[in-house]
Amino acid sequence: MDEKICFATSNFHKFEEVSEIARSYGIMLEHCNIPKIEVQAESLREIVLKSAILTRLYTNKPVLVEDAGLFIKALNGFPGPYSNYVYRTIGINGVLKLLENIDNREACFKSAAALIHENGVIIDEGEVCGYIVRSPRGTMGFGFDPIFTPYGETKTFAEMTTSEKNKYSHRAKAISRVFEKYVELKRTI
Repeated sequence: MDEKICFATSNFHKFEEVSEIARSYGIMLEHCNIPKIEVQAESLREIVLKSAILTRLYTNKPVLVEDAGLFIKALNGFPGPYSNYVYRTIGINGVLKLLENIDNREACFKSAAALIHENGVIIDEGEVCGYIVRSPRGTMGFGFDPIFTPYGETKTFAEMTTSEKNKYSHRAKAISRVFEKYVELKRTI
């Protein structure tokens, strides 16, 4: 495929993760560090769909938008779709403080991705479950990666290379599902 898809994100680490996945599907991504309207909603799916529509109107290019959240069981799914805001305000240490005397550390990272192109909209989701560690570990990744370990692993996401993380990642699952549908659609057109 020779067209580039505009991946709307200001997070270069996220761009690197998604670019690695895109290459495996023969898709070229362009890092579009443009103003992305942060839609607030209870659903990640709703957030990415509205953000993708607005970004498409702004760029008039094929657009990919992804959003994710950390859903902690003992906190009734908090911070969920508000993860970015929570990260920016109370950070990793604030979340660990909320879990200070809680034994149940189960959590899931969830992701939704939307691709708007000339033939329509593709949207899908991904999830990985695991647990919150008691103190941050690792220097790779971003956001809550230093405190999340997926089931079946001993490393946090921040202790993994991009390739290792993409084997488990909620984002990798959502993006892969979107790209699979996109590639299949391109074959039939």
